[in-house]
Amino acid sequence: MLNIRPAVSLPGLALAAAAIAAQPGSIPVPVLKADFGALYAGLANAHYDLYAHRSKAEYDRLFEEMLAGLETPLTRQEAEVLFQQFVAFGNVAHARIGYDRTAFDEYRAGGGRLFPIDLRIVDGRSYVQANHSGNAVLEPGTEILTLNGTPMTDWLERTSRYLSADTPYIAHSLLEFQFPMYLWQDAGPVDAFTLEIRSADGERRSVHVPALTAGQIEAHREAAEASFALDPTAREARMLDGDIAYLRPGPFYNAENPESLWDNTDFVRFIDDAFAGFIDAGATALLIDLRQNPGGDNSFSDPMIAWFATEPFRFASSFRIRSSAEARASNQARLDNNPGQATGVSAFFAERYAAVPYGETFEYTIPEVKPREAGRFDAQVYVLVDRHSYSNAVTVAATVQDYGFGIVVGEKTSDMATTYGAMETFRLPNTGIVVGFPKAHIVRPSGELQSDGVTPDLPIPSPIVPTASDTILEKALARIRESTADQ
Repeated sequence: MLNIRPAVSLPGLALAAAAIAAQPGSIPVPVLKADFGALYAGLANAHYDLYAHRSKAEYDRLFEEMLAGLETPLTRQEAEVLFQQFVAFGNVAHARIGYDRTAFDEYRAGGGRLFPIDLRIVDGRSYVQANHSGNAVLEPGTEILTLNGTPMTDWLERTSRYLSADTPYIAHSLLEFQFPMYLWQDAGPVDAFTLEIRSADGERRSVHVPALTAGQIEAHREAAEASFALDPTAREARMLDGDIAYLRPGPFYNAENPESLWDNTDFVRFIDDAFAGFIDAGATALLIDLRQNPGGDNSFSDPMIAWFATEPFRFASSFRIRSSAEARASNQARLDNNPGQATGVSAFFAERYAAVPYGETFEYTIPEVKPREAGRFDAQVYVLVDRHSYSNAVTVAATVQDYGFGIVVGEKTSDMATTYGAMETFRLPNTGIVVGFPKAHIVRPSGELQSDGVTPDLPIPSPIVPTASDTILEKALARIRESTADQ
């Protein structure tokens, strides 16, 4: 049986809230240590497999080191950042603390200066994707070798400490969006940067760039020559040349109405109208574009897949849940807040948590989804993904690929098809910091237990240098036209 106790003794966990109030704006050291202990104990209890990628000895050693280092009071945000590093050590994306970024937002709003370059990270190497510094030498595609004398590989590793990610590939895909923030978080304010670079022709040189305010960076971005960019929230259905249908379903949640985030009524209507239109137009193929899709829930994606599925399907072949007090409490809170779920999945979980001893696992059998009985879309389907296809977007690609419902094209996903997920939360007893943990091990439809992204059947690498048009879509369409011409 798994030993859920950390290897060192902990301070008492029931400390009065008055201890925090004794130092306004900061959390006293005894409280920090108590909640740090509660963090480790809670993760060990509730996480489906805390030691999947890191041994217990490694986690115990880190715990002891960090506990010993808690010598001064911290603000809540500082505590959240510190605790997140401990959680992220496990290399599981769905175990994380969603810490407050107010300090960074205030720093930016107050004229704080930042790293003025957008990165594109490929196989652990950092390239200039967009240069806002004004230094013409830093052309898009230029490789950055060092930053202020430190190799970029080291900076990627340092900034990745703040990210919950199963692999460096996932971490790097996220850093492409937020490297300046995590660099500031790790190194603090910096007035300027000295970069060692390697240009496309192989020449190495050193360049100096100033740190810039958010306003200066945005002004440069607006003045720069426009390059193609996708809108992650867009929902689009249209016919392209050559009788190819194009569907960009957008997020698999109700992004238009956050008050009813999981109400799929309008989404299903959009999908139904789209497929009816494709059929009426005589579409000979369909491309579903899931690039930069943040994911969501299968209650949105299943009705879409049902339009072209050839057999009943499930988004996972196995969905095992670890029973714990933390998962049970989180599930009960959801039931309390949503009485309408009294007969749904959460009610089933509540029954199983009550029956299955904590620390053991149980299986949730996912109901099969049947294909549409009438009006089915029966032309060839292609699913386009990239490294920024996340969560349920990856599940859709895996389902289509594993059941043979279509052909996956594009770039390998960084997020996992077999994963630790179905995140729940618990609160630390004194600070109230919210900790997310994966309660389940979800295995892709093929039954492949190895955690990995979805590898496209037809690979199309994403460009390092931004382009004026959607070259990936153009290449995907060219491959589709080749395939339909051969049929």
